[in-house]
Amino acid sequence: ILKTLNSWFWWENIWMPINCTWAHFVDRDGLVFPKPHQLYATIPYAFVLLIIRFSSERYVAIPLAKALGVKNVRRVKPQPNPVLESYFRECSRHPSQSEIQGLAKKCNCTVHLVEKWFRRRRNLEIPTVLRKFQEAFWRFSFYLASSIAGLIFLHDKPWFYDIWQTWVGYPFQTLLPSQYWYYMMEIGFYWSLLFTAGIDTRRKASGQAFFDFMAHVVHHFAAIGLMSFSWCGNYVRLGTLVIFVHDTADFWLEAAKMFHYAHWEKTCNTLFIIFSIAYFITRIILLPFWILRATLYQPTYYSTTPVIAYFLSNGLLLTLQALHLYWGYLIFKILKRFIFLK
Repeated sequence: ILKTLNSWFWWENIWMPINCTWAHFVDRDGLVFPKPHQLYATIPYAFVLLIIRFSSERYVAIPLAKALGVKNVRRVKPQPNPVLESYFRECSRHPSQSEIQGLAKKCNCTVHLVEKWFRRRRNLEIPTVLRKFQEAFWRFSFYLASSIAGLIFLHDKPWFYDIWQTWVGYPFQTLLPSQYWYYMMEIGFYWSLLFTAGIDTRRKASGQAFFDFMAHVVHHFAAIGLMSFSWCGNYVRLGTLVIFVHDTADFWLEAAKMFHYAHWEKTCNTLFIIFSIAYFITRIILLPFWILRATLYQPTYYSTTPVIAYFLSNGLLLTLQALHLYWGYLIFKILKRFIFLK
């Protein structure tokens, strides 16, 4: 069954134009093509990034946070109590008064002590400001480094200025070393975000926070899927443009968060306005009217029979665009409050 599914998955009509086979994608005459098996390397790269992340959070983010005035509030741990811990994890974090009385009898202690235990235990679940600062610092560092690298890799490429150049010579476009590392690091980064999604801080334990959490998980999977599809189909030129457009706004937001946690409100507000402008330019204007135009409309000039990868890639891009519109709506609401309600 697996062998049959594998042959279906790598069927040429899914990935490449008519009259092309996988035999055409063998390195030759100076042409180097992306190979699907190279994507396995993104998993080890993800763990390398996690090592870099935890090291930078500990040895760079913490001293920087102290320099900016971020205080590490130490929370008092409740006394070890297996009965209350089990109830907290399996039943409720906010027991009713009758439940507290029953637990007090079961533990042979006062109602006040049980209430105090649950209050302290809940406080341990709330991420500290320093923890939030560390996570924002890591994302800021990666997005800034990725944006600088993307600009270095793309500034002298003709398709950076003329989107039509992404299709010139397709599918026989050689893979550049810069494109390889750009892809590997970016996919590895999103794998690392998925690996730590369960331990990274969530801002609130509410339905809205859960929806935001799921939106981020969907975004990460869509990003990994989109980059993997573009790698296998050799849509690397377009893929690097998508990566660059995504990362150039994000480091402004993470910088704003860092200064917010440090209570540098004027700096935070300025950075958030810059982020909002960059977000709407890159995600609401450039991505749909520049890149989506190149992926939806321009391929019809090069092939009258779109392959299945055309629909898969554009479906993932449209999923990302839907998430961008949702987040753009939230950003607009914050800007409206900031401007009209001070």
